[in-house]
Amino acid sequence: MNNEEKRFNREEEDEDEESGRGREAWERTYADERSWESLQEDESGLLRPIDNKTLSHAQYRRRLRTATAARVQKGLIRYLYIIIDFSRAAAEMDYKPSRMVVVAKQVEAFVREFFDQNPLSQIGLVILKDGVAQCLTDLGGSPEAHIKALMGKLGTSGDASLQNGLDLVCDLLNQIPSYGHREVLILYSALSTCDPGDILETIQKCKASKIRCSVIGLSAELYICKHLCQETGGMYFVALMSLI
Repeated sequence: MNNEEKRFNREEEDEDEESGRGREAWERTYADERSWESLQEDESGLLRPIDNKTLSHAQYRRRLRTATAARVQKGLIRYLYIIIDFSRAAAEMDYKPSRMVVVAKQVEAFVREFFDQNPLSQIGLVILKDGVAQCLTDLGGSPEAHIKALMGKLGTSGDASLQNGLDLVCDLLNQIPSYGHREVLILYSALSTCDPGDILETIQKCKASKIRCSVIGLSAELYICKHLCQETGGMYFVALMSLI
């Protein structure tokens, strides 16, 4: 190190000593630290040092509780309408003794199991026949009432109108509070739908109302049923065999 570098270093040291000469010892210790940023006020109003690790864990747990509570609130109560196709197609006997009997038995078993797993939820029944949709039972929590009403209305005739069924349940489910989960399950036997208007508009109306539609087909796969499930976030299955 040459003489010029030594002289330069001594000048820097002298400047540091002069800048710190006017401060107390504790002031010089914290002069270059923003120590107040590491403090926070607790519940009693006292200032305490921040534990960043503990703070980040607390924030994470708080966000997790909020997200979990929101999911539980939205999914707590389910409001489900079951649309049953009782058109002439339900009289087919590829399922023994007939599609209508098989569907009725499966709906009975489903309703009982649904209320066992979802005691706070509600179900309503809608049937399709003769080109119209009929509300068989309103939303309710009594499985026996739904089953009794269904077994008293067994019979097939006419064509099925998927649009009329969707329009009916959409209007009924729009009355449900925002915390309820709106669902539709369609048991469809026909190979077509006899509709009075544009069913695609009705599907978009169900989508806008956040109604999740699922379909179980008892014949071949239908594009309109598949499209309905895709648009509303539901599932589409074609039954391959009878379970009774």
